[in-house]
Amino acid sequence: MIVRLTSALIITLVLLSCSKDELTYEPSEKVDPYVIYKEGLEAFEKNDFFFASKKFSEAELNFREVDLSAKSAIMSSFSLYGINFYSEALENLERYLKNYPSDRFVIYAHYLISIIYFEQIADEKKDLDPLIKANDKINFFLAKYPNTEYALDLKFKKDLIQNQLAAKELFVAKFYISTKKWIPAINRLKVIVKKYDQTIFIEEALHRLVEINYYLGLEEEAKKFANILGYNYNTSEWFEQSYKILNKNYEIKSRVDPKKFKNEKSFLKNILKKIK
Repeated sequence: MIVRLTSALIITLVLLSCSKDELTYEPSEKVDPYVIYKEGLEAFEKNDFFFASKKFSEAELNFREVDLSAKSAIMSSFSLYGINFYSEALENLERYLKNYPSDRFVIYAHYLISIIYFEQIADEKKDLDPLIKANDKINFFLAKYPNTEYALDLKFKKDLIQNQLAAKELFVAKFYISTKKWIPAINRLKVIVKKYDQTIFIEEALHRLVEINYYLGLEEEAKKFANILGYNYNTSEWFEQSYKILNKNYEIKSRVDPKKFKNEKSFLKNILKKIK
């Protein structure tokens, strides 16, 4: 027992003597980082990302040139991302940003972080946290690097995220409607109207507000949302549904022209004959 305690004490003293905060790694003279990096690059090109990440990390520790160490760290991070090791890739990228804040790949690192969060988004029925994190990271990037080559891609992804956030709100609102919890349902629908009015779910959200308010006897409130729906989306099927609620004698018109459908069907059939 005494021997074990003594050994543990010696190890602790050695570790503390290295650094107050963290251990430092001294590059080995016996290791050629260029050879290691080349091995990592060869594995990377073969999509052997696990081995590549290991080699890039090793190269990073042995390069004396800061820019080459930084590049190795980025390559290692992407390799981890390539095999869906998202947590490890994010940890590596955060360490990279801390250790190499002035490196030329910093913008790419922030972009990759945004992409990793985006790819972890599930559908609207599942956890909301990845959606919020992805949205925050993309907002950060677009605010800091609006004119970069990556911004256009992230703007597109932001639109998708907005749609999913709206879908989540609508999903919860419909659950409240199904359990007749009208106030929580209205509050969720109003979030869509206020925050996600550029998404594809705004029309249904407005219609549901018409529907609920009319059911509760709040006809003026129902008309208010119907007017908004009619002013902005008067060709929408949701507007027709709302209009019928307020005008019982209104008949919703069929959106399918039988003649047109028949003509299209014949057209497709003729094509099929030609390719037999």
